[in-house]
Amino acid sequence: MSEAQLTAAEVARRAGTTTPTLRRWVKQGLIPQYHGVWTPAACAHARIVARLRERGHPLGQIRTASLEGRLAFAYIQDLLPALESHCTLDEAARETGLEPALIERIFTTMGLPAGASQRISADDLQLLRYCAAMLAAGLPLIAFLQLARVYGQALAQMADAAVRLFHLYVHEPLMRDGVPGLQMAEEMEGLASEVLPLASPVMDHVHRRFLAHFVEQDVIGHMETDLDAGAPLDLGRLRVAIAFADLAGYTRMTEEQGDEEAVGAVERFIENVGHTLPEEARIIKTIGDEVMIVGSDPATLVDWAVGFQELHATRPLPRIGVHFGETLYRDGDYYGREVNQAARVAARSAGGEVLVTRPVVQAAGPHLHFELIGEVRLKGFTEATELFLARAAQD
Repeated sequence: MSEAQLTAAEVARRAGTTTPTLRRWVKQGLIPQYHGVWTPAACAHARIVARLRERGHPLGQIRTASLEGRLAFAYIQDLLPALESHCTLDEAARETGLEPALIERIFTTMGLPAGASQRISADDLQLLRYCAAMLAAGLPLIAFLQLARVYGQALAQMADAAVRLFHLYVHEPLMRDGVPGLQMAEEMEGLASEVLPLASPVMDHVHRRFLAHFVEQDVIGHMETDLDAGAPLDLGRLRVAIAFADLAGYTRMTEEQGDEEAVGAVERFIENVGHTLPEEARIIKTIGDEVMIVGSDPATLVDWAVGFQELHATRPLPRIGVHFGETLYRDGDYYGREVNQAARVAARSAGGEVLVTRPVVQAAGPHLHFELIGEVRLKGFTEATELFLARAAQD
């Protein structure tokens, strides 16, 4: 653990309390890391105690939680960059050349806490410099803001997962083993101090790998898409194949076998989808047991859907619907009538089936057989939709 020392006044300022209160907490055994000097770990614990007191927790309860190690995980926050105010919003605007209103919009779009633009740290200022450079390079504002929102949402999910998984698989086992609070804090801080610096390089490498992959897919998509077949697409729109897949009878499964068994089935299902998808398709999002998939080639996507069904013989069976059409692309997701239609097609399929629309049939290869079910009025659509059952062609 770090040997850097802080003054009592500095610790009191960071904790939002007074030096007499700190001395009282030390005397009452509420700061187990304090041994005559204020270290970063002791300061972190003082901040935790201050927050718990603000929330109304009694001192005895806080002391017990400290001894049991229930507060040990929070010491890791001292390994993270301090978010102390560095400059005002107007100063940041002058420094970066960004309008104050745009800075506020950037922070809001990224999902940062309310008031973040009023407490701009040195790291925040560097972030704004990067944003200004991206805009100055020629990236349109509408594209930049969508990218900022996607980054914010993805990184928030990653940070939340990192904290929860560390708690579930490191902190909880140490508590169950009865490790004393101070020893637990030292073990967790030691592990975190080695793992945290590796997070950014790992994320950067994975990001670059995926960038290379999707740049290649985009180039291939432009070459293979027959843009002359119809009117040019409006800005922000993409013509893609959309598939929705879920597990038939999932709700009944949760009632009969319990949440854990059902969640396990969903995890295996989503994992199988991800492992078997063609290169030009990817999972856009999952909602419960439902997976939304988008690809540039409808023929390839329906090939995958039919092959995927052939891999499953036990319940709960997947059900899949595939459609092809023009979508509105925003913030890394796809919207519009065609997306809704694909979801409705999937909802009409039964376990083990792949239902598709006529645009998919027209784009598919000869090695698949399509049986016309008929014209069906899908929920939310006034016009009837032709649905086809897709199967592998018989030899």
